[in-house]
Amino acid sequence: MTYQPLEQTCDTNVLKTIWAWQNFLLHTRRLSELTTAAYLSDLHEVFSFLKDHLDTPMTFYVLEHLTVTDLRAFLAFETKDNKARTSIARHFSALRNFFKFLDAQNILQNSAVRSLTIAGIPKILPRPLSEDHAFQFLEMAKKQARLPWQRHRDVALYTLLYGCGLRLSEALNLNIGDVPLTADFLRIVGKGKKERLVPLLPFVKKVLALYLKDRENDSKTAPLFIGNRGERINPGVVQRDVRKIRYALQLPDSVTPHALRHSFATHILEASGDLKAVQELLGHKSLTATQRYTEITMTHLEKVYNKAHPRAKK
Repeated sequence: MTYQPLEQTCDTNVLKTIWAWQNFLLHTRRLSELTTAAYLSDLHEVFSFLKDHLDTPMTFYVLEHLTVTDLRAFLAFETKDNKARTSIARHFSALRNFFKFLDAQNILQNSAVRSLTIAGIPKILPRPLSEDHAFQFLEMAKKQARLPWQRHRDVALYTLLYGCGLRLSEALNLNIGDVPLTADFLRIVGKGKKERLVPLLPFVKKVLALYLKDRENDSKTAPLFIGNRGERINPGVVQRDVRKIRYALQLPDSVTPHALRHSFATHILEASGDLKAVQELLGHKSLTATQRYTEITMTHLEKVYNKAHPRAKK
């Protein structure tokens, strides 16, 4: 299906409300620009389908009178198009979020949107690296880059992701002045502009100091991680380099920059059992998000038990 521009799927009033919703997501809920853009894109896809399905642009009247049948038609279309269940759920999450905004603004209500549930969505657990593979990954990073300063940069970046549990976006948003090597903690601004402190372990400080030596003539406001042209490095470049390391080590496709953060959380939890501490280190708003790692550690313990216990072998 070719999606029409948003301006062609809605009338002027709905379009203005979508831009107001975008502003609400960015400045009131303080979602990142990427998350907000994803919400808008998902809503766009739903509205594009509904315009064709109902043969009319989205107006407040149309939105107020959407039925469960209309919404299930979109569900059937997505299923027929072999969309992943997680993708379908994301579309309906954006739709419900927009309708909550409409309700909060006293514009309209729709019980069909509120009541619709998507059953059978698989729970996707994070897939961390083993401790050995995590250290092999960092070692391979030293060999992949061509120039010494690039090697120092890559090792520093991946060590921040694995040694401090940062998201890639959090690490790439840092400036040189944000990394105080004389302090024991690093202040990170995460999702929703929420700040947290993460410990700067000695091995993390060591690789950061080695990289910052290459940058000692740059200002404190300069991006910490830069590309060949001196600009803030693009996430796509990092993801490409991670694919090269993954291929060199024959690791699975699940090894991404974010997998280093998963590995940090899993290894800390396995060693300490302190779920609340891991929640604080990751900057999770809810403990529910952190509890996914408990399932990973339990699966790991079960494998160890089945492999090692004499009775389990029988």
